[in-house]
Amino acid sequence: MANALATLSAMVRVNEGQEMTIHVRHCEPIEADLEPWYFGIKKYLEKGEYPVGALENSKRTLRRLAFSFLLSGVVLYKRNTDMTLLRCVDHQEAERIIEEVHEGTFGTHANGHALGMVLLDQAGIGLLPACQKMCEISDSCRPHQHGSFYVAQSHHSLALIHVGRRCNHASNGHRFILVVIDYFTKWVEAASYSIVTRGIVVRFIKKDIICRYGLPAHIIIDNDTNLNNKMMIELCEQFRIRHHNSTPYRRKMNGTVEAANKNIKKIIQKMVVTYKDWHEMLPHALHGYRTSVRTSTGPTPYSLVYGTEAVLPVEVKIPSLRVMVEVELDEAEWVQQRLDQLNLIEEK
Repeated sequence: MANALATLSAMVRVNEGQEMTIHVRHCEPIEADLEPWYFGIKKYLEKGEYPVGALENSKRTLRRLAFSFLLSGVVLYKRNTDMTLLRCVDHQEAERIIEEVHEGTFGTHANGHALGMVLLDQAGIGLLPACQKMCEISDSCRPHQHGSFYVAQSHHSLALIHVGRRCNHASNGHRFILVVIDYFTKWVEAASYSIVTRGIVVRFIKKDIICRYGLPAHIIIDNDTNLNNKMMIELCEQFRIRHHNSTPYRRKMNGTVEAANKNIKKIIQKMVVTYKDWHEMLPHALHGYRTSVRTSTGPTPYSLVYGTEAVLPVEVKIPSLRVMVEVELDEAEWVQQRLDQLNLIEEK
């Protein structure tokens, strides 16, 4: 180390007593473009006009791009590869959408790519870089940075586990979170309690699982005594549910539940303000988790369970196509549409 320091000191020459001169340089500020990125495409579809001074190659490129866009009134949409229509938004609207979905009421503070996947039904081109930028500048996220589908008819296999004591008690005295997840759809149900007893676990399964989604075929339970006991066995026998215990020799079998626990805890940590209100943020964290794309399945858990995507609050502020279509329907058309949907449901 001494030899290295001596070598560095010999390489660097310091002029002691010499004043340093600082030269200030000014640059012209860059003015924001008043026209949105899609202005030329919209003008061509609306009036058939090209930008002023456009060359023949630029005109040919504009005509080719216009085939991928649809103008409905004053709103421009881009046709996606799966034939869905993506609303095109300007810079200000994109910032509002990203901020609302990222850290709004049901914001999960997801990373840039995951946030862009959530917004695919809201806007067209260029949102992924903006989403990544939002995640980088967010104060809540910075400390924590590290095709076709089948609609599920019922929850088939479930795994149950509970989260241990938190660092701080909630304002209502709760310190445990009981979590259950469907292995196929990745749908998560959770509730907070001050203490997790056998009776509470049984009531949770009856109230939040069976009465909401029907009977599961299998249930895999942790080996804790408050989860794996006589009351649980009697419940499974009553409803003809196949009961399985997780093996301590293969901890990876609970990887799905452990991953869900970790993600929910991370979302709550980014949403809370005082850590005393984490129980109030739990429903918002669950909704954000359910409406986020899961890499293991592709679509969101919400779409796999209900067959459609949830309407996000930002879709009401900046209406998406499905919201605009729903609003423009009169009462008679709305009733007829619901009757047609009921007629298409297969009789069981």
